[in-house]
Amino acid sequence: MKGLWKMAKRLHSDQRGAEGLEKLLIIAAVVLPLLGLLIWFSKDIMNWVRELYDEIKTGAPEVET
Repeated sequence: MKGLWKMAKRLHSDQRGAEGLEKLLIIAAVVLPLLGLLIWFSKDIMNWVRELYDEIKTGAPEVET
């Protein structure tokens, strides 16, 4: 019984992997809202990209600087 108790205490105090999990959670906290925005505005983004592509394809006149 003592051996089982010691093993349980060692497992509970083991911190290996905690740093990796924290990094994963931080990345998820950044990526998930960005993914939500991309999904929410996907039609607007597709229209914008399509317009830019059409301008490039038709050879729109260059802007003078």
